[in-house]
Amino acid sequence: MADTFDVVAVGAGFAGMFALHRARARGLRVTVLEAGGDVGGTWYHNKYPGARCDIESLEYSFQFDKALQQEWNWTEKYATQPEILKYASHVADRFDLRKDIRFNTRLDSATWKEDLQKWELKMGDTVLLTQFLVMATGCLSAPNFPKFEGEKFQGDTYHTGQWPEAGVDFTGKRVAVVGTGSSGIQSIPHLAKQAKKLFVMQRTANYSLPARNEEYEPAYVDQWKARYDDVRALNKLLPFGLGALKVPPTANISCLDADPEFREKVFEERWQQGGLPFLFAFSDLYQNEKSNQFAQDFIHRKIKATVNDPVVAALLTPKTNLGCKRPCVDTDYYQTFNRDNVQLVDVAGGGPMKMSSSGFVVGNTAYDVDCVVFATGYDAMTGALFRIDIKGRNGLTLKEKWADGPVTYLGLQTSSFPNLFTVTGPGSPSVLTNMIPSIEQHVNWIDNCIGHMVAIGAKVIEPTVDAETDWVGQVAATIEKTVLSTCDSWYSGANIPGKPRVFYPYSGFPEYVKKCEEITSEGYVGFNFTNGEGQEVETPAFTRKYGLFKLKAGRVLGIPKLLRLSGLLGDLVPDALPVPKWWK
Repeated sequence: MADTFDVVAVGAGFAGMFALHRARARGLRVTVLEAGGDVGGTWYHNKYPGARCDIESLEYSFQFDKALQQEWNWTEKYATQPEILKYASHVADRFDLRKDIRFNTRLDSATWKEDLQKWELKMGDTVLLTQFLVMATGCLSAPNFPKFEGEKFQGDTYHTGQWPEAGVDFTGKRVAVVGTGSSGIQSIPHLAKQAKKLFVMQRTANYSLPARNEEYEPAYVDQWKARYDDVRALNKLLPFGLGALKVPPTANISCLDADPEFREKVFEERWQQGGLPFLFAFSDLYQNEKSNQFAQDFIHRKIKATVNDPVVAALLTPKTNLGCKRPCVDTDYYQTFNRDNVQLVDVAGGGPMKMSSSGFVVGNTAYDVDCVVFATGYDAMTGALFRIDIKGRNGLTLKEKWADGPVTYLGLQTSSFPNLFTVTGPGSPSVLTNMIPSIEQHVNWIDNCIGHMVAIGAKVIEPTVDAETDWVGQVAATIEKTVLSTCDSWYSGANIPGKPRVFYPYSGFPEYVKKCEEITSEGYVGFNFTNGEGQEVETPAFTRKYGLFKLKAGRVLGIPKLLRLSGLLGDLVPDALPVPKWWK
């Protein structure tokens, strides 16, 4: 007989780990399925040289446990992949998570069983049943391997998203790097120091900002740990949910209102400071193309001043609006093209690119190499979900439902797939934010929703078609107000042939959180609840009016636990309620 759970989460990255922690605290029967050998998600697999986070370490962390925030010490401004993986391992150890994680277990299929009102999960010969299925598969976890015309390459190939555990020594080798997105821009300076010859195959130039990475001074860390509550609170008010550590005094000033000398001074200060905070130098760099142009011109001049060869500098200069593709953060990327052993290959302007048994042919020029590194990114947002055979009501697959682009409500659920939740799914801010706080917001919402269902005696939740259709329109509307829609990018699926060209994330973290809270406080408007026998369960009118989501649970579990009323009493009452036996 199949093991049965209340919650199964898929993926043991930060989302899966936190989902496990919250479900446990609520007394639910929970397990996590993880294809890899340990926790960490995308950071478990991305072991390529130079892999780092592009968000400052002190912000890229969990905030649900104050003791955890205080005890963990980041060593650098931008943590390396090994340090982030060490942090993930620390979280797993601290909360004893591994005992409920099934490693080296890949989910093959998930099928909604109408007669059981549960999800049936298959992993080879193993079958599980679960009430709730939480897809914590990550936005950037399905590597993209582009197909090239021509012959099969006979040398060694690597993908930055599936880097060998033991690493790779490129000393004395001729190497081609395909792709100049984040992983390419981070790895190229490191590969150039090893390789005999490095060919950088560039189709489109990307903006990259200097990291100005440095080791943390203990006094600096202590200063921010003392202000962590304030930092986190301010981040929740910022468009991308990050940047509180470096909010500039000009953050509320339009770039158009600044005189040229002052504008240049502000850009230079942010450039020297390093990292993504450059994008927040003025209030409207993302909203106004004229303002954006000033920032573009500044970076273009920096590239020209850094790269010795003017032809190469011109090829490295992006032609798009700053921010319509995710800007990269680097250490010595542009400087690397001044090395004698590095050659930039203009794929877009050089003619068709084909693979040969010994490397690549671009136009009429052959580039013979020993190794190829594919820094070609991911099938973002939906790729990992589509690699699992997910069937909802009446055998409808998720891939069929989303054939013309994802249709979700809040990026959390989609109709015809009851009790299926996607953490930071398409239609939520996800990759346009600081991911870990976004993960926490989503998992907390899911956990509170399950608590609400316990309270009202519901077994099944599913969004209405009208609610998700309206939400898709709202997502598109947020993008139209920005420069995000002005070029093709992986944000819109443009890096995957045949993928629907729609903008996948929602733009605006504070606005999104506010909408989630409003929908919840009004009794989960846009969602249908049933009791497991097809009968609709309504949120009591008193609950809808006052947001007392644990009214029924309070009757069963006692008044003290009832009193945690949507933040009314804050932390005075436990955050999670145990699940009563009658619900199981």
